[in-house]
Amino acid sequence: MNLYNLIIQDKEEVSLNDVFLEPQNKQHFVQLIKEQTYSKELQEYGLPVNNKILLQGSSGCGKTMTAKAVANALGRNIIILNLSNIVSSRIGETSQNIKMIFDKAARERSVLFLDELDQIGKARGSDDKDVGEMRRLVNTLLQLIDYYPENALLLCATNHAEIIDTALLRRFQLKINYGMPSADFLDVFYDKILAEFPEDLKNIERKYGISFAEAKDHAFTVVKGNLIKKLEAGTVKE
Repeated sequence: MNLYNLIIQDKEEVSLNDVFLEPQNKQHFVQLIKEQTYSKELQEYGLPVNNKILLQGSSGCGKTMTAKAVANALGRNIIILNLSNIVSSRIGETSQNIKMIFDKAARERSVLFLDELDQIGKARGSDDKDVGEMRRLVNTLLQLIDYYPENALLLCATNHAEIIDTALLRRFQLKINYGMPSADFLDVFYDKILAEFPEDLKNIERKYGISFAEAKDHAFTVVKGNLIKKLEAGTVKE
């Protein structure tokens, strides 16, 4: 399997201000970026630099977008690896592929973003043989995280932290929770994404109790439907 086929290529430039984060979470990332920026100075005082971060919680609430924003703020490339795409029936091959990607990220001082970390946890336990093989894979990942250099940044994401091996969880210096946004927070989000449209297209029925990604899809679908109706009726001004 070609190493580069496993990496998700994404050149989207995102700033931290583009990500809808709870104030406490945003402050965590602001400090994380500053720690990376002043890592040498902090280390001179014997202070460790946080470089292994777990983003955990609801899907569609900005974990991947956050990782892109952090990489952009640091002026580094981001390597995105979805673990659901890399786990193969040959566990040895999977371990080798993960090691190559860790080595690449460390060598280039890239931001390494491992998505769906729980895939390793989920894969364990189907039968006795599989338990042994997956445990060896987890051990490989533990070693890679332990020896990941301080001048590189590792971000991992999961929707199901409760099923991840506890030994893995302990490796992360910072765990940041992503919950479903409140109605007020979603209103701010709706206002922002609808602001670019004419007034007669902004007035949509808003859904709540959903993620930012779902809210965006809902809003754009309704706006497109309303615009198409106007186009068909010939009421859209050029």
